[in-house]
Amino acid sequence: MVLLLRVLRLSILLSLSRWSLATESHPLYTQIPSLATFTPATGSAFEFSSDIDILVRRNHAFTGSPTAFDFAETFREDLLSIASFTHINPVSLSSAKSSSSREVIFINVDPRLNFTLFNGKPTNEGYKISINQTSITISASAPIGAWWGTRTLLQQLVVAVANGESLSLPAGEIIDSPGWEVRGFMLDAGRHWFDTTFLSELCAYASFFKLNELHLHASDNLWNPAFLYGEGNEGWKNLYAAFRFQPPPGSPLAGLVPRKNESWTQADFHTLQTNCARRGVTIIPEIDTPGHSLVINQWKPQLMVNGEPDHLNLSHPETIPTIKSIWDEFLPWFESSEVSIGADEYDAALANDYISFVNEMSDYIHTKSSKSIRIWGTNEPSTTMSVSKNITIQHWDFPGDDIPVELMASGYDVINSEQFFLYLDEKTSDGGQFPQELNQDLIWSGAPDGKGWAPNIFSPTDPTNNTSVDNPHLRGSIMALWCDWGNNATTKLEIYYQLSRSLAVFAEKAWAGSEVRETGLTRDQFDAVYPLLNAATPGQNLNRVVKVAKGNLVYNLSDPHLPFTTSIPSVGPPYTLTFNVKPSSRSPDTGILFSGIDSVLHVSNLTFEATGQLYSLGYTLSQDEYTHIAIHATRDYTYAVINGNSDARLYWTTLMDIWGDYMAVGNMSFAAPAQTIGGGAFSGSIKDVVLQLGE
Repeated sequence: MVLLLRVLRLSILLSLSRWSLATESHPLYTQIPSLATFTPATGSAFEFSSDIDILVRRNHAFTGSPTAFDFAETFREDLLSIASFTHINPVSLSSAKSSSSREVIFINVDPRLNFTLFNGKPTNEGYKISINQTSITISASAPIGAWWGTRTLLQQLVVAVANGESLSLPAGEIIDSPGWEVRGFMLDAGRHWFDTTFLSELCAYASFFKLNELHLHASDNLWNPAFLYGEGNEGWKNLYAAFRFQPPPGSPLAGLVPRKNESWTQADFHTLQTNCARRGVTIIPEIDTPGHSLVINQWKPQLMVNGEPDHLNLSHPETIPTIKSIWDEFLPWFESSEVSIGADEYDAALANDYISFVNEMSDYIHTKSSKSIRIWGTNEPSTTMSVSKNITIQHWDFPGDDIPVELMASGYDVINSEQFFLYLDEKTSDGGQFPQELNQDLIWSGAPDGKGWAPNIFSPTDPTNNTSVDNPHLRGSIMALWCDWGNNATTKLEIYYQLSRSLAVFAEKAWAGSEVRETGLTRDQFDAVYPLLNAATPGQNLNRVVKVAKGNLVYNLSDPHLPFTTSIPSVGPPYTLTFNVKPSSRSPDTGILFSGIDSVLHVSNLTFEATGQLYSLGYTLSQDEYTHIAIHATRDYTYAVINGNSDARLYWTTLMDIWGDYMAVGNMSFAAPAQTIGGGAFSGSIKDVVLQLGE
């Protein structure tokens, strides 16, 4: 792959990446997250080949969902991709690691095995890998542990391929398990639409770094005070708000989802959950109430707090039955053992109403489905009531949130999503409040003692607000990417660009902590190996990498017969697309110039379409002569040079409404629409089409 070839130049840095516990003759490569222990052994290395057998121990091969056999089949597909083998024998069952071939990978699920988190609690996500010349045995107490073991093997192979070395692993034993049970990322799907194909690819990407949850914030609204608040104001009726689960035809909840093109059917969501689960990632769905509930109040205005249409009136007799009816409809969709009801940023003057609602919904959801709930931390000032300790609190803010160390001391389970460390917000943030990717300085050295962030760190300045890594009530951490400016602020691939590196560095800290283990990564080690792993993560192609036959040229078409279809659905930036175009006078301003799976370039005003939004360049093509256009794209911008006038670059931009206070302009990055040339009602000529990698 082209991107993989590009990062080969980093291989010189990988001298930094030999793992510290490995001897010179028995090396393991650095990987993300780092491994707990590796003990080298005497003997020859295990050599991978296409003759390899992948065997699953028969005893527990089909226990759980996904099963060890399911995971083994996905591992086989990934191994084919990374090792570039043309064939690997089908996965089979065995009572022992015997095989007719020389090389065997044996997956052994044995519930008697014990692995623990940092707090000493048992975890089913640990694994042991035993390596000798003829076999690799992955042992775990549950299928998910074996799955994480396969990620370790594949990461070792990725670095070997990038380094031009043999596909082998040294003899020895790896023992590894996570420090915390919750290692996830949240995506704001309430304000920005994401299709399930994209979300499935995100799961595959996150899984490679051993993240195990995708928290989907699936209902919300844009926040614009001028529209939301004020006596007699009705602007809230048209403010963007969305609920992403689509009720079945005829459901009494149909009015809850006015944007059916921006919602998931039950079949869509089932496929998403299955795809993610087969890669070890659980979907945690969130339906946010009683705040952030404009979409519900647009459907049933009688339920809103007077003057606050994004808040539910919990005293109205229809409110709680309506919320329960929503959960009744969608709880059967959800395969996770936990769900989130949101429950943040509600009116502090209504503290008792809020606490009563949260506790009632916790009991109701558990009674209906045996699921427990999570809520965002919200310090509601009540002296007579408290939130049930059966509910997990997801901390996100000082000082408006409850103090997490006090919550844990009182017996609450807590997940760390502290915004100072773990929040991202689309393309432009209010006053630069949040970075475009996780702040690397904070992650590597932002704790009060100068060490790196870890899930036990809630404050960068006050050690008393932090806890120990082994606190029994610290469940782990979830980083968050919010979409406060809505659909038009970013494309879905731009969201991936924000997440890609952030997820990997977060994964290191969420699994291994920060300087807890001697084998934890340094920043230099991470920086050296991350590009290699990013380029080769199996099960997805969010970088939209394409294979080219020679140099950087994707294709060169002198006079394609329109519409012309290629074998390339999309090309990720950086790229340059040049062409000559002359629309016919019969339809000078209609039709499509180029289209692909991620973007479309329309004739009219040279308008890009991506993620359902339109971004116009405002340029009208001549009907009388050819116009030469060169489109240049990076992950930060896309611009056009018209007729060779490089001094007059025209950038595709977007306009974002920041909190209803001011409008901000942002550059747009588009993947190249490489699949079809010409289309729709286009009439005219497109010729001399050249698409090449690099700006």
